[in-house]
Amino acid sequence: MTWLYHYPTLYPGTLLRRYKRFFAEIQLTSGEIITAHCPNTGPMTGMCIPGNPVQVSRSDNPKRKLAYTWEMTQVYDNEPTWVGVNTAMPNRIVKLALEKHLFAELGSYSTIRPEVPYGVDKKSRIDFLLTSESGESPIYVEVKSTTWAAGELVLFPDTVTTRGQKHLRELMALEPLGCAVMLYFINRGDCTHFAPGDCADPLYGQLLREAIAFGVKLLPYRFEITPEGIRYLGLAELGFT
Repeated sequence: MTWLYHYPTLYPGTLLRRYKRFFAEIQLTSGEIITAHCPNTGPMTGMCIPGNPVQVSRSDNPKRKLAYTWEMTQVYDNEPTWVGVNTAMPNRIVKLALEKHLFAELGSYSTIRPEVPYGVDKKSRIDFLLTSESGESPIYVEVKSTTWAAGELVLFPDTVTTRGQKHLRELMALEPLGCAVMLYFINRGDCTHFAPGDCADPLYGQLLREAIAFGVKLLPYRFEITPEGIRYLGLAELGFT
């Protein structure tokens, strides 16, 4: 199984604390204590455990306030597993996978357009619009990264998400125009099943079930995250009704 993405040089350390959502205090293996940017504004349930191993990247851009970015953390829910922290990565990885046509469930397409405006007021943007020169129906793909685990079950969301609810409603509105897809990027390799986080956001769970019944395609894809790179593992099974 080949790597879909190779990380640049990463620096190992230990999480001391996450604070003010955007900051993580980390002690590198060299002993240096740094403040890294935390590119995940959510609660990161089960991931912000002081003492757990982490990996950070470093930028030499002088315009950045923080040179380091928190990329992943190691958790022990099932077995020692690296979990992606950087929420900018899933869309980059999905684009690479789309270019390689790794997702057989999406069928055929020839053009990939990211961030395409859609909706009644054109104020929303679909993550990817896939089209075909043969005139087949367009494929609208919304991407969500998920990391919250309960055993081998990964759940989304881990908090109330009005934005996520809005996206499900918009996907249902798109379905008559083409193929609407809710793609979950499972940002850890130890979970084999997916379910909505009903206890965190019951309305989201209700809307997801309505969307599936309406014809929206649900595709939870598994990825292995390691300090070396990211691998595609295939489609997760559904762990809910």
